Amino acid sequence: MVFQHIFSIHPPTGRPKTAAAGLGRGLSAANDIGIRRLTHLIKRYGTATLRFYIDKLIEYSEQRTRAEVRKLPEGTFKAEGCLDDDGVSGEPVRFKARVDVMGDRVRCDFSGTDAQRAAPMNCNLTQTFTACVYVLKCLIDPDIPLNEGFSQPIEVVAPKGLAVNPRPPTAIVGGWEVCSRLCDILFKAFSDALPEKVPAGTKAMICHAGFGGRDPRSGEYYCFLETLAGGYGARWSSDGPDAVQTHAQNTQNAPVEETERNYPVRIPRYSLVEDSEGPGRFRGGLGLCREYTFVDHEPLFTILADRARFPPWGLFGGEEGLRARYSLVSNGVEREIGSKTTVTVAQGDLLRMETCGGGGYGPPWERDPMLVLGDVRERKISVTRARERYGVAIDPQLLRVDERETAELRSELKRSASDDA
Repeated sequence: MVFQHIFSIHPPTGRPKTAAAGLGRGLSAANDIGIRRLTHLIKRYGTATLRFYIDKLIEYSEQRTRAEVRKLPEGTFKAEGCLDDDGVSGEPVRFKARVDVMGDRVRCDFSGTDAQRAAPMNCNLTQTFTACVYVLKCLIDPDIPLNEGFSQPIEVVAPKGLAVNPRPPTAIVGGWEVCSRLCDILFKAFSDALPEKVPAGTKAMICHAGFGGRDPRSGEYYCFLETLAGGYGARWSSDGPDAVQTHAQNTQNAPVEETERNYPVRIPRYSLVEDSEGPGRFRGGLGLCREYTFVDHEPLFTILADRARFPPWGLFGGEEGLRARYSLVSNGVEREIGSKTTVTVAQGDLLRMETCGGGGYGPPWERDPMLVLGDVRERKISVTRARERYGVAIDPQLLRVDERETAELRSELKRSASDDA
């Protein structure tokens, strides 16, 4: 009854009450189930017994986590990275991470990070801590239960007033963009010590795409928000997956058919971006392209994303992925609009979002030519890119590898790399 009353009122946030009510009912139902099951446990075993086993489970997780941390190489590991900009000043936001592994403890120090911005690209201390927990979880035994005990060996140093721990009041709506990038930076810090466990640079952004206005079909206000996938970084023994959500991001793909049915939008293209992978012995995943057009009204469209200036890095001779690109096509003329912006999309205009590819791992000329050929056949990379970046000569008509020319091309690529070094 409470939710029925609350969501009969148009919410002050501007989110349509039908969408907000659905979310509210889902949250309420989840809480109700949790309450019922916890109450059942208490009635069956008693409060004292339940508390005992909860404490033991936390203790068990801490013991196992500390044992796993002891297996990590001791030492100090450093890395840094940037967001394109803060959405206001146009200046990059720089992050520095120092990781100290000391016996059964890990300290993540972000003291060299930029000061907080008068803009949305800050993350609170909880989000910063989340990145540290996530990365450690990826590097050690994945079967350790994740609870309070898991985080006990982790210390986070993030002085007040930095973009990773801003003083209130400040904007943090872009906090998960920052958190995702911190994950990439922490993996990079561990890359030399744990080369078989870390990926090359990934999408490492949430990549929000949102639009809203007055639905011409009903006359009611609407708004829509989704997050776009991108390329994951290659690993020491496998390619990066194409067009996936990265790190702690738990959002889903929004199907074109469902979106067009429920919102006054047309999505003429939803595809992988050819040649967006980071070349390597194992290549990075491809980014994706998604286009939006509106035929009977002019909504506001907001992008909160990144990677248009600083692409995902490669590791150990692998190359960086293709940068993301965000543009508006009006009267046949395309112009880039940046990774953090709000624009009005006129009727018939087209807004295009192309996410980045993941970084490569290892020298590209060491990639199996048959894997390169497979990517060409699937139109993930072009014949030209196969030749120029991987040193693989492929007949464009027969789609076959010329082994002799490939050997010559690869010898030249190796010589060029040696000269550059």
